[in-house]
Order: sequence, then C-alpha cells, then structure tokens
Amino acid sequence: MEIKHMFIGIDVSKARLDVAIRPSAEKLSVSNDEAGIQALVTRLSEIKPALIVLEATGGLERSVSGTLGSAQLPVVVVNPRQVRDFAKALGQLAKTDRIDAEVLARFAEAIRPPLRPLPDKVSLELRSLIARRRQLIEMMVAQLSGAMPTNAAICLRLSLPSSGSSARSVRLTTGPTLGTLRSKSSFSHQIGL
Repeated sequence: MEIKHMFIGIDVSKARLDVAIRPSAEKLSVSNDEAGIQALVTRLSEIKPALIVLEATGGLERSVSGTLGSAQLPVVVVNPRQVRDFAKALGQLAKTDRIDAEVLARFAEAIRPPLRPLPDKVSLELRSLIARRRQLIEMMVAQLSGAMPTNAAICLRLSLPSSGSSARSVRLTTGPTLGTLRSKSSFSHQIGL
C-alpha cells in the first residue's frame, strides 16, 4: 500500500483558521482561540502531515505556529509574497480564506519550503521589546531634531507681585524643539531671572 504524504495549508485570520489538506481535498475550519487550536493539533497529529504551511500575517500566526511546533508537527511560516506569486502562476486570482488555505496546501506540496526552527516564547518577547525600544528611540530623535511637530510656543503668564510696583508678566517660550529649555541659562534668560 502506498503511503501518501499529506500537506496542510492554514489560512489564519483573527477569528478563525481555515485548513486545507492535500491530496485528500479535506477542508475544515476552527476558531482561532485556544480550544480551536487544540482541536486542530489533535486532528493534525492523527494524520501525521509531511508539512504544514502558514503565511506570516503580522503576528496572528504566532499562537497557532507555536502550538503546532511544540506538538512536534512540521510547521513553516512563509512570506505571503511567495504564496501570492505562486497563486498567480496557478492562475488563481480569486481570494477567500478557503481558497487561500488550498493555495497554501498546494504551495506546501509543490515547493516544500524547508523547516526552520521556530523562535521560542522568550525570543519572541525579546524581539518585541527590542522593536518597541527602536520605535521609542526614533520618536525621541525625531522630537528633538524638530522632525515631529510640537507646539511652536508654550506661553506661561505669571503675575508676580514686586515690591512697591504693579504685577509683572513673565513669558516662557520654547522654540520648535525641546532643545530650547535644555540649558539653564537659556531658561533663566527667557523668564527674566
């Protein structure tokens, strides 16, 4: 009896996972939550696929790919551009979640992208923190260099009683960047100290 290799394509969306299995042409859909992913792991563990392919979808695929990988299933997350080019070559122009899952399964069967180790949870968290740090640094640099819009002037009017004279006004002004208030002497000069 000939053993057929099974290839799985999973289209990931926020609410559900659409699954296509080749060559059996079986299709199923599960919710994209813990219970749905566990049901999918159970089903896929039974059929022992040769390869499972998912597209990178901005992070939505992490939970399912991590769970499949930890269950020792052969999962690969691929670049969506590669799959889109593959679909165009097949003449597949329609785009629905079920069709995407079928195209992913055909991609797995025809291209057989190599397995790569999936990053563990700590590595993913570290990568996320590094990305956020980079964003914050870019924002700070832009703010300090004047590339980001700021208030052109911040005015503060104080009425300070002076000995034997009427109240005086003090105006505090910053330039287009935060750099104006950096030097103490500049600050003192601006408020008339």
